[in-house]
This record gives sequence, structure tokens and C-alpha cells, in this order.
Amino acid sequence: MKAGISEIILQDLSLEDFFARSAQAGYEVVELCLGGKCPLQLSTKDRLVPEITRLSQDYGLPVASLVQWQCTGNLLAGGAEQRIGIEQTCEGLEIARRIGAKASLHTLGELTPDLYYEEAYENAVDSLKKIAKTAERAGVALAVEFVWNGFLFSPLEMKRLLDDVGSEAVGFYFDPGNMAIFQYPHHWVRALGRYIKAMHMKDWEGHVLDGSWKTVSAGNVLDGQWTALLEGQVDFPRLMAELRSAGYAGPLINEVEVALAPIEKTAQDIKRIRNW
Repeated sequence: MKAGISEIILQDLSLEDFFARSAQAGYEVVELCLGGKCPLQLSTKDRLVPEITRLSQDYGLPVASLVQWQCTGNLLAGGAEQRIGIEQTCEGLEIARRIGAKASLHTLGELTPDLYYEEAYENAVDSLKKIAKTAERAGVALAVEFVWNGFLFSPLEMKRLLDDVGSEAVGFYFDPGNMAIFQYPHHWVRALGRYIKAMHMKDWEGHVLDGSWKTVSAGNVLDGQWTALLEGQVDFPRLMAELRSAGYAGPLINEVEVALAPIEKTAQDIKRIRNW
């Protein structure tokens, strides 16, 4: 398991500076972003893909994954939104292939008052089945991440979705910090181990699993905060045991905000955790 760092937490840097700082801090792979404030955009891909390839070689930092932020469609919706989402996701997978990434993170989209859950689920399966064909050809896995968008709140529900899609090229992007407020992240590994394609390293302090639901009844379910690694409530020893049992050998990618911990410290923490 290689220690990596995501461009998510260093969006203000140029590509050159991102690779340089990542190498200096002791990382072994990197994760780039498509969209957001990052240099790589759909409109800049032809100019920047050769530069990314050069920087990856110069600094000895393979690109492990690509975050797909630049998707103006919605894979959970139907009609034009779904079509645009599928087209742009497939374009992102091709970019990932060109820069050598083996996984591409996607959060699927969002629910709306008029988009019912069952319909969103059916649309998600349909979208992912279509995208899977491109992912299989590109040799890049599309990895679905659990985020706070009101969709797929259970590891068994996520597993059902991936089972229904039925492609080895569509899997799960594991981020233990994202489910720690409601659940125990190592439970997700046992349920989804064979589907895990990549992993963000984050920690969280403050959840509702202590027998008190006051945070929910007060209307503030996000009554907590991100922390530096090993300072929150994620049980990393048990999590690593489950990952090893599942045979996971992919990257462990830093997504800890630099305001919480310097990237050098998080690199050391990741290397410590991976030996457990």
C-alpha cells in the first residue's frame, strides 16, 4: 500500500509545485483532480496531460487516481442530466488512462425534491453499466465514494449497487472519515473489501454511536469535526486488519486538510498506519 496525497488539499498549487511538494514530503503516489480550482480541466486536458506525464516521471510519483469533479450532469437523474454526466465521466476516464491512473473517483450526483430515491437508484445502476464499458476499455476503475449527498448510507446498499452493476471496472472509493459520524468504517471494509479500488485517509471526531442521539434531534447531525490522523475516532488498527483480510493493496491517499496537519506529518502517519 503506497502513501499518496490528493490534490484536493493543495488546489492552489501549480502542477509543478504540487509534484515537488509531494515528493519532498515523502509521498509515493499522487491523486490529481479534474475540475475545481485545479489546473486540469476538460478544456486544458490536451495541453496538460503531457506535462503531467513528464512531472510524474521527473519526480518519481505515479498518478494513482483522478478525482472527477468536472461533471455538470447528474448520474442519479434521467434525461439530459444523465446523458451529460455519462459523457463527461467517460471523458474523465480517458484522461485518467492517459495519465496512468488506475482509479477515478466519482460521487454520482445528488437527489432533488422531485427525484425519488428508487428512481435515483435505477438511474445510478443504468449510468454505471454504460460507463463500465468505457472503464473496462480504458483499464481504469470508476470508484464510487460515499459522501453526504443523501444516497447510499449503508455498506450493504453500496454493495447491492455495485453487485447490480456487475463490472469489475466499477467499484468503491473508501473514505473512513466520511461514514465515521454514523457508523464504524471498518464495517464497510468487510462488506465491500473486494470492491475497494482506492482509499482516502481521513479521521473524524464526534459521531452518534455513543448512545446519544442529541446531535440528530438537535438538527445538527454534523456535530463534529475533521481531525489529523490518529486524533479522531476511526479505529485504524481494526480498519487495516479488515483491509489486509480483503487483500487490498491499493494506495492510502492523504485528504487531511493542511490546517489540521502538515503534509509531512500525515505522510509519516500513513506509513505508520499501513504497517499495522
